[in-house]
Amino acid sequence: MEVKNSTVEHLPLGAGLATVRFPIPENVFAQTVTEVRHFTDRLFKFRITRPPEFRFRSGEFIMIGLPNAEKPVYRAYSIASPFWDEEIEFYSIKVPGGPLTEELQKIVRGDTVLMRKKPTGTLVLDALIPGKRLYMLSTGTGVAPFASLIRDPETYEKFEEIVLVQTCRDVDELTYISDIVDGLREDPLIGELVGDRLRLHTTTTREPFARMGRITDLLSSGRFFADTGLPPIDPEMDRAMICGSMEMLKDTKAVLQSFGLVEGANNAPATFVVERAFVG
Repeated sequence: MEVKNSTVEHLPLGAGLATVRFPIPENVFAQTVTEVRHFTDRLFKFRITRPPEFRFRSGEFIMIGLPNAEKPVYRAYSIASPFWDEEIEFYSIKVPGGPLTEELQKIVRGDTVLMRKKPTGTLVLDALIPGKRLYMLSTGTGVAPFASLIRDPETYEKFEEIVLVQTCRDVDELTYISDIVDGLREDPLIGELVGDRLRLHTTTTREPFARMGRITDLLSSGRFFADTGLPPIDPEMDRAMICGSMEMLKDTKAVLQSFGLVEGANNAPATFVVERAFVG
């Protein structure tokens, strides 16, 4: 792999790691952390500077790592910020002993994060054929790509209604996306587009909450439609995106197929798409 002659002179991470000086590969950006917010002992978000030349489609993911080794560990992270944002936002789980998140959760403002230059992913609007209503189904940090897509004007140009669903274990884990949705209607860029066309439906599986249950169970039983007043999923007009754990992806995919939806991809758009590459 070719490398630049430059090196990263990295100030200590939040954990007090020593200054690191390693060559930066040609296919990697070294960016500065601008903000970190911890929501729970399991979840946090962070923002980094954005290279002027970096382009991505809302819903894509990128490989990120830390400059704490000659061969850094990289993991796929969905980009949570919209394509027009001047910074890049990520939403992460803290994995005990995780090869990346064990240290990533300790970052503070001013630290350096490495980011490979090529984004990719299937949770993009181009992978779906036209429809009326778009379901975004997520668990945990799987909501990250949807945090990007609900802030993209193109989403509202292509669909009349967006239904964002997130299921977490505890109520506090719903804060990240709830805060974004609460402020979206006042957003000067897309507030008017959003209006009442975006619906957020959150549920928990462990802590008592007004709405409880796994999204697959709620969809299969019909309770989701009874609670929201939405009609059952119709392949003629409904489209869907799924992002979550491997088990959730498998189960939700089966439920959508039972409604008649067909999985698509960038090179073969259809009525629903799945994203498997995300942390959490």
